[in-house]
Amino acid sequence: MAENSTVARPYAKAAHEIAQERGNVDAWSTLLDIGATAAADEGFQRLLASPAHTESELADLLIGICGEHADEFGRNFFRVLAENGRLGYLPDIRAEFERLRAEAENIVDVEISSAVPLSDDQRERYATSLRQRLGKTVRLHCEIDESLIGGAIIRAGDLVIDGSLRGRLDRLANAVKH
Repeated sequence: MAENSTVARPYAKAAHEIAQERGNVDAWSTLLDIGATAAADEGFQRLLASPAHTESELADLLIGICGEHADEFGRNFFRVLAENGRLGYLPDIRAEFERLRAEAENIVDVEISSAVPLSDDQRERYATSLRQRLGKTVRLHCEIDESLIGGAIIRAGDLVIDGSLRGRLDRLANAVKH
């Protein structure tokens, strides 16, 4: 995975720079989403592994799938990926592009795992508190993890706040052992 992000990073950065210069970040986001979804498909993965098709043919296939979403720059981007044998990295390129986009737009994606579903009021309180702490616009992504017993775990980039009952019990057990 680390190798994939290392390979994807310069391509995502180039795509992001082009998108910002041309003022069409939303369009590039859509293009990369379509391309990444197609590239992650099991059938496309088989085509990538097959010597029966050239990288150029595979780039043309992706361009066709993207249709009107692939402008001249997008088509050239897919062709460069193909020339360098990087079409299979499109899901990683998309993820890195979206990270760069969020950073440029001062947005942070926050994952909240809670033992029970959060109410709208709880979501708003988390968002407000995190917005103040991080100084960024917050996009919440909530999921249920009943194994937490109670409370929640918050992840925002490198920041992890474990306020779960399971986490507290684990910390207590470690303290008792030592």
